[in-house]
Amino acid sequence: MDRLAAMETFIKVVETGSFSAAAQHLNIGQPAVSKSIAQLETYLAVRLLLRSTRGLTPTEAGLAFFERARRTLEEADEAERAARGSAAGLRGTLRIAAAVTFARMHIVPNLGPFLEQHPDLSIDVVLDDHNSNLVEAGIDVALRMGSLEDSALTARQISQCRRVVVATPEYLARHGTPTAPKQLPRLPAIVYSLGGGAHWTFTRHGEQQAVVLAGRMRVNAAEGLREAVLAHLGLTVASYWMFAPELARGQVQELLGDWQLPPQQLWAVFPTGRLASAKARAFVTYVEGLMASR
Repeated sequence: MDRLAAMETFIKVVETGSFSAAAQHLNIGQPAVSKSIAQLETYLAVRLLLRSTRGLTPTEAGLAFFERARRTLEEADEAERAARGSAAGLRGTLRIAAAVTFARMHIVPNLGPFLEQHPDLSIDVVLDDHNSNLVEAGIDVALRMGSLEDSALTARQISQCRRVVVATPEYLARHGTPTAPKQLPRLPAIVYSLGGGAHWTFTRHGEQQAVVLAGRMRVNAAEGLREAVLAHLGLTVASYWMFAPELARGQVQELLGDWQLPPQQLWAVFPTGRLASAKARAFVTYVEGLMASR
């Protein structure tokens, strides 16, 4: 039994959810896939897949083997690329994670050139506003914003942008335009609980003003924050990235532009205990260049 081939077959079965789909991806017959999985289970002396009328489900042992087998094949591919040098292109699957709104606005629409550069590479995009366990989720690299709470993470900052106070012209027509941060608590606000909360410290020429937004509405997803602001329900503090298109069109206005807030940081986060793959490193370099132009 070719163990690497069997691992590749098993990984594709788990990813596609069926023997037939895996066979199509691998360009082999379905009986060959079934035989390979059976041989692998016999060799390991453990059941890897549960078969039912609803399809295939990895067992607990199967999930653990899936992650390690995937890592083994990636490391083998890395060794091959290192031996061949720069002439070897990226291939396989790159699994990335990012916040929903940020990825929808700034990453997903700009993946075309990266994929064109690497025609043998495919990308799985996991959109999630919460920070999942990268190893358990099989993530190669995650794009995360703000301060990193887990100091054990392998991460590097790849970009940052300024935070801004924004509101629609309609909202300002009803409530007035603030001229100093200390006026903000008197105005209806939308508080983004994952983006810094209600407490903010503004700085200008050495002067500081600390304020607490009076938020009658709190949201834990950027999509909800955007919709609330665009519906004229309140002003908010957010990264410039979050409202870049609307600011350019004048659909929302930046307030208190002569005051500064702590910048929003963008981090590339890699699974702890693993060397970043060439695919992950190339993607991070691409995103770094992409965000430098924004």
